[in-house]
Amino acid sequence: MATSVPLWVWLATAVAVFTTVVLGVCIGAVYIAPAEIWSTITAQISGEKLSENDAYSTIIWQLRLPRVLLAFLVGSILATAGCAYQGAFRNPLADPYLLGVSAGAGLGATLIIVHASTARNFYLPVAAFGGALAAVSITYLLGRSAISGRSSTALILAGVAVASVLTAAQTLVQQQNTDVLREVYTWILGRLSTSGWGELLVITPYILICSVVLLRYRRVLDVFSVGDEEAQTMGLPVARARGAIIVAASLGTAAAVSFTGLIGFVGIIVPHILRLVVGSSYRILLPLSVIYGGIFLVLADILARTLLAPQEIPIGVVTALLGAP
Repeated sequence: MATSVPLWVWLATAVAVFTTVVLGVCIGAVYIAPAEIWSTITAQISGEKLSENDAYSTIIWQLRLPRVLLAFLVGSILATAGCAYQGAFRNPLADPYLLGVSAGAGLGATLIIVHASTARNFYLPVAAFGGALAAVSITYLLGRSAISGRSSTALILAGVAVASVLTAAQTLVQQQNTDVLREVYTWILGRLSTSGWGELLVITPYILICSVVLLRYRRVLDVFSVGDEEAQTMGLPVARARGAIIVAASLGTAAAVSFTGLIGFVGIIVPHILRLVVGSSYRILLPLSVIYGGIFLVLADILARTLLAPQEIPIGVVTALLGAP
């Protein structure tokens, strides 16, 4: 098991982050040179009046840069939450939607799409966020009320049950309102369209706080690998630690999907690829998942925007095509 990250991994990571962000802003319906990006960002930060093409500066500052940063943040928390779930439940197939987050968010979003005729853009992320948190709360209460409520198996089974019920409810609502099916599926398949910096201002605090909490438990996740009983004999409060990890991972995931819809496989693809490179220690996996999850989703978004240009593929379709094989 690896105990430290080689220097070349950190150097490669820094280069990958910079290159990915630049590519994400450059590539689109209109190609923009890196020099134009740099001049626009420096002018905006310094408050200088732009002397270059104002159309380019609008595309960079109001459209592409917020979208790239949103993709990076969402990919980061999805990969980190997936990695944390895999450690907490000792299940290599665990992902951020394990405890019903996707089903709860999907039902909340569907209800708003069906019933809200005005201010939908405001209520939709609120309803998706509330639905996701409600689903996780119900799952956790059901799991703890079981005979073996303190075990990870009880929570997983409760998550399956809650997700099944909420998915059935969502399907029922869709069948009774077929005129909005396209809008519902557009949200479910995931999208990263933004209207500026507003989404980032809302979502960033949730993701940063949840990421910091999960990173603080990276050593605890290594202890979980020996089993609950052994971890308790080592003095670890297993139930409390697992609960904190679940809350942080679920809250971050709920915040992400409330704005972007359901983007699958990120929490499985990224941690497993990293395991092949740096080993299975969560002391290493979790920090790298924070970074490479963001890189992965930015690259997936580039593919979504360019493969069938000028049409845009839902980003959830791209991640599924990459992750399912």
